[in-house]
Amino acid sequence: MESKHLFTFLVVVETGSFTRAAQKLDYAQSSITAQIQALEAELGQPLFDRISKKIMLTDAGRRLLPYAQEISKMHTMAENALRSETEIAGSLRIGAPESLAAFRLPGIIKDFRSRYPQVQITLKPGACWELTEFIRSLAFLLQPETEYKDMHCETLIHEAMALVAPLDHPLLELAEVEPYQLKNVTILHTEAGCTYRTLFERHLNSHGVFPDPSLEFWSIEAIKQCVMAGLGLSFLPQITVKRELAEGKLGRLNWNDQSQRVATQIAYHNKKWKSPALSEFLRMVGKHAAGWREATAEE
Repeated sequence: MESKHLFTFLVVVETGSFTRAAQKLDYAQSSITAQIQALEAELGQPLFDRISKKIMLTDAGRRLLPYAQEISKMHTMAENALRSETEIAGSLRIGAPESLAAFRLPGIIKDFRSRYPQVQITLKPGACWELTEFIRSLAFLLQPETEYKDMHCETLIHEAMALVAPLDHPLLELAEVEPYQLKNVTILHTEAGCTYRTLFERHLNSHGVFPDPSLEFWSIEAIKQCVMAGLGLSFLPQITVKRELAEGKLGRLNWNDQSQRVATQIAYHNKKWKSPALSEFLRMVGKHAAGWREATAEE
């Protein structure tokens, strides 16, 4: 059974068409057909039902699919394992919440790409609860320190939080803001499911304060602009508002954030094979994280 035929089979499944598979692989369509027919002849069973212009997997095709996927994966791993350390290539898929994708990862990715431009990086921003598929690959998480079964989960830095306000907000004058003082204050939220939003709301709820949940934004940048425009307050990681605070565009309330702090963590499966590209990327993550901690200690 030729691996080339199995790979062609996977591409046909992925694209749903012999024609599109031929375009993706830059083969003649007759070549795609011949490879699939050769595979079917070897297995003694049809792999696709060809109904009109549509193709669908047969029962035999569905049974073959996971094995073909595993063989393709092992083939890629074997190729990567035999590459020289000086020829780091391949691809990395990374998941991260928006705040880390925008304020922690750019420096790492820039450093890595400058050294290894041949490595393709796919970065998928999303809420932590949306990144489940990436935890088995590689995910950056912003949450209370968490351990996962069968996962390597490393804390890179503990993140301070900031309750920010427009510069003319009266609460900025207080030596310390208490939860009850936010009872009638407009809060601009990040999206539902965001870990630090959940921690903040729980803290307020425990003091009898229940902010209006309808003022929800998908973008941290949009929240900052709305706070600066005087629409309300927001609770955000300090790294996301550090520049605006330094430039005097936002004010920071004297708020005790200890019970609402989160950590930046990196997670991947314990059994995940570390390609040369992934190993080097993790090394750079450790280097940058050490710099973050050092900078925080000096503040």
